[in-house]
Amino acid sequence: MEPMSDRDAELEMRRRSRRAFLVGGGALLAGAAGWRWLLSTASEDGLHAPFRRVLGLNEKIAGEYFNSSHLAPVFPPDRARMPRANGDIGLSDGFDPATWQLTVAGPDNGQAPARTFTLDDIRRLPRVDMVTELKCIEGWSEVVHWGGARMIDFMTMYALGTRSGQAPDPQHRQDDLLRYVAMETPDKAYFVGLEMASAIHPQTLLCYEMNGKPLAPEHGAPLRLVTPVKYGIKHIKRIGTIRFSDQRPDDYWAKEGYDWYAGL
Repeated sequence: MEPMSDRDAELEMRRRSRRAFLVGGGALLAGAAGWRWLLSTASEDGLHAPFRRVLGLNEKIAGEYFNSSHLAPVFPPDRARMPRANGDIGLSDGFDPATWQLTVAGPDNGQAPARTFTLDDIRRLPRVDMVTELKCIEGWSEVVHWGGARMIDFMTMYALGTRSGQAPDPQHRQDDLLRYVAMETPDKAYFVGLEMASAIHPQTLLCYEMNGKPLAPEHGAPLRLVTPVKYGIKHIKRIGTIRFSDQRPDDYWAKEGYDWYAGL
């Protein structure tokens, strides 16, 4: 192939520059139009509808693949560290742990009156120690040694979370389980929602100890949730109320535009 003359090379450069300008300009206009359309869509829980639908699709896929026999990695106890407190929503001043009680309510049908439990009621359940990784949605993580009782053991001991009012039996009476669990702090400032499959996962704990010591106030004393199949935004501190329902409950960060499911 013969080399191009200077004149032909200049003409070819101009042709390519014009084409690149037209293509780039068209892409920029299309992007701007798409962005304007996106901003014009309705908002759903703090997020434009197309984004919320994408998160909903991700949740559907994750839920179909979720398996309660799949466990999060566990670590040797000497890997455990004290994590940063990272968030005090719901940890209002003036709280007296000595007066704390956990209120548990069934579905809003008037058939299941609220019940109250003390920390001693939780401690009567089989104790579980678990060293797992606390993963924050901000990108940091820390291995922590947790101590507490499994949520499923709590539900089984006190016959909670079912339509029949009997103790849950996920193996044989899956349809008897209510679909969701909602939790909120005593001052109602922070609240999370979980689908039942994650709530009864064998590594989901009602936690009262961290790294061998009772929970400190900034880490959710006297009782918090720990569920290593979810990001830390679901690990509600200072649980005041638990409610079981077939209606998907509100979630603090989902209302701020984050993923409701928040699974790992």
